[in-house]
Amino acid sequence: MSALPPCPQCKSEFTYEDGSNYVCPECAHEWSVQAGAEAPADSARVYRDSTGAILQDGDTVTVIKDLKLKGSGGTIKMGTKVKNIRLVDSDHDIDCKIDGFGAMSLKTEFVKKV
Repeated sequence: MSALPPCPQCKSEFTYEDGSNYVCPECAHEWSVQAGAEAPADSARVYRDSTGAILQDGDTVTVIKDLKLKGSGGTIKMGTKVKNIRLVDSDHDIDCKIDGFGAMSLKTEFVKKV
């Protein structure tokens, strides 16, 4: 049995070590092996979908719940496939084009990698 600490966010005991970080497979939280150590300032942001899978530019994702659009009154249905996403650093993490709706922004918490 390993002596790894539980996740500080969800208290899961199933943590594992990845390089100089601990990772929780249940909530995807990562923290430093050294207590009190901060992440490097030049580290790139990691985008994760609703299941914790890492997203990259050009990936295909599906929408996991119905999303009502503000202004147009339409709804993007659950299961809609979105191809060739682009990750951006703003309030919404994904820029994409959805057939029948056009260009829009989505949050990573509402999509699942295919």
